[in-house]
Amino acid sequence: MRKIILLAITLNTLTARGNTLSYPDSKPGETVDTLHGIRVPDPYRWLEDLNSDQTAAWVKAQSSLTNSYLDAIPGRQVLKNHLTKLWNVERLGVPSFEGGSYFFSKNNGLQNQSVLYSTKSLDIEPTVLLDPNTLSSDGTVALKSYEVSPDGKYLAYSTSASGSDWVEWQVREISSGKDLSDHLKWSKFSGASWSKDSKGFYYGRFPKPKGGDEMIAKNIHKKIYYHEIGTPQDEDLLVYERPNEPKQGLYAWVTEDGKYLLIQVSQGTDTKNGLFYKDLTNPTSKVIELLADFDASYDFITNLGSNFIIRTDLKAPKQKVVSIDLNAPISTQWKTIIPESKETLRSVSHIGGLFIANYLKDARTEIRRFKTDGSPLRPVKLPGLGTATGFGGKSNRNETFYYFTSFTSPGAVYRYDIARNASTLFKAPKTQFDRDNYESRQIFATSRDRTKIPMFIVYKKSLKLDGNNPTLLYAYGGFNISLRPSYSPATIAWLDLGGIYVMANLRGGGEYGEEWHEAGMKLKKQNVFDDFIACAEHLISKKFTSSKKLSIAGGSNGGLLVGACMVQRPELYGACLPAVGVMDMLRFHKFTIGWAWQAEYGKPDELDDFKNLLKYSPYHNLKPNNYPATMVITSDHDDRVVPSHSYKFAAALQSAQKGPAPTLIRIESKAGHGAGTPTSKRIEAIVDKYAFLSKSLGFQIRF
Repeated sequence: MRKIILLAITLNTLTARGNTLSYPDSKPGETVDTLHGIRVPDPYRWLEDLNSDQTAAWVKAQSSLTNSYLDAIPGRQVLKNHLTKLWNVERLGVPSFEGGSYFFSKNNGLQNQSVLYSTKSLDIEPTVLLDPNTLSSDGTVALKSYEVSPDGKYLAYSTSASGSDWVEWQVREISSGKDLSDHLKWSKFSGASWSKDSKGFYYGRFPKPKGGDEMIAKNIHKKIYYHEIGTPQDEDLLVYERPNEPKQGLYAWVTEDGKYLLIQVSQGTDTKNGLFYKDLTNPTSKVIELLADFDASYDFITNLGSNFIIRTDLKAPKQKVVSIDLNAPISTQWKTIIPESKETLRSVSHIGGLFIANYLKDARTEIRRFKTDGSPLRPVKLPGLGTATGFGGKSNRNETFYYFTSFTSPGAVYRYDIARNASTLFKAPKTQFDRDNYESRQIFATSRDRTKIPMFIVYKKSLKLDGNNPTLLYAYGGFNISLRPSYSPATIAWLDLGGIYVMANLRGGGEYGEEWHEAGMKLKKQNVFDDFIACAEHLISKKFTSSKKLSIAGGSNGGLLVGACMVQRPELYGACLPAVGVMDMLRFHKFTIGWAWQAEYGKPDELDDFKNLLKYSPYHNLKPNNYPATMVITSDHDDRVVPSHSYKFAAALQSAQKGPAPTLIRIESKAGHGAGTPTSKRIEAIVDKYAFLSKSLGFQIRF
């Protein structure tokens, strides 16, 4: 039966003739849901069955068409060679120190996965501790996270296969480089946190899904376990669960002094969370619900004895730092250590007896220092305007490391001396381009409601801004996530093609605090689309580009953004690249972790939210029209935003397209939502995107 279906669909797949494409036969079904009294057709529901022969045949036929279209575009090999040259530079992760050794990742440039190294001193040659490239023949098994035991003897590490969010935990003896018998499964959205005695670690896991449902089953009933080294997983100690709250997320870690187990409790992706703790010095202690009102975000920084230092947005949308005495935890007794600032406070660490605070000022990093009583000190001088991350480490160590990057500055690692307030370059890659040839600046667009929306814009200094430049406008706009300047070889390659790269900081993100986030979520989600459209119009009005030369791109929530905006204003763009997007806003909550996004998008089962979601859901708002050239992008192992979102949207778009522009779908095999994708696949994907844009926007691939 499978062979018959494959043949039927393949025979309906034709190569391009002129500007006209004949698409695979995506036969619509008759499924219609009645939701809140409204009939809602879902003609491509059959594409939600990822294990069916019919879906497999459709995927194969669509991939065949897309590959034949892309392969015919000239200049692909030249582009791949140039991109590979830019990519082929050594990259170093930020070092951490634990148990008397330093640990860091390094990639020689073109390795599919970065390799984990360890060394007693940064002045001597490091030793390979774990090379994920040896775990699979094609680089599709990735090191997801790791944690070194306090005594420095063991490495707990997790790996994921083919980009899945599911991870498996193992334990490696650092001195011998050999794995022990420990092997833990069905863990997701979890780290490992060692007990102070290094005998085991805490982690989170879900119940084992039914066979065949691993990629689509709802991720609920998460529990916290303690795993003792050398014992089988079925003997792990259940430490904490909330059986009456199956959709609450649990994340556990041990404080630096080993006295407390912290448990952060989330309600989906809502920024408001709970914070509980357990006294590990008392074997019979219960979990104490310290902050259980879910009235704000609470991020644990450190504990100074029985005082918990917490970053919160309670009555402080741009965040502040407070101290909570466990002996008198009522809110009226809290002490403000670092008050709210005009800039957004994104993170705080406790190192060398000081608080190191990372702020955002118009999406650029500022690092400020404070004594533990909140007294301000001179800020940290950064290498330039850009993004700094890192500043982790122990409270008693006088050094830390950070990573600094901008659009045209490949990430360099700096060592920071806390006592001297001085940075020294630790490692910088040798670039394959002259950064002085490029210009970066920040501009602002005005959204429909007069809100100012910042954009970073990057291009070659020699470029003539005459409205005729191919432009790639990228954004995200959701989940309190902040987009900040960072380097990518893909960006430099785009600039070298004569393009302009633009990154917009839309509402829904976290660039200006929780108020900025809330202005772009739930019933206010249309603000995000209006912001993006305003950015596009601004670029056109200021003659950076024109509609026929403008492309828009985004992934995940950004894929939703692109899908919604291309449906609302199809005439505004020359090409669209929605990647791993949430395209069916009425059924997103029915798969894997999608239920958690209701805190951001609203609940389809509630009338007001349903009406709002239906207004902008990309899949449901497609109608016969002239749509811009579009390449939907997804992966067959994406178990976060399941690929059926993109499958259904692509099928509906091909049916609705009345103009000559191509509407294709690129389906990556053995890949997931993005994390852990091998270097080789990342390069291939960018070549395909830029080749598609070169044909759609009308420019040649040449350098």
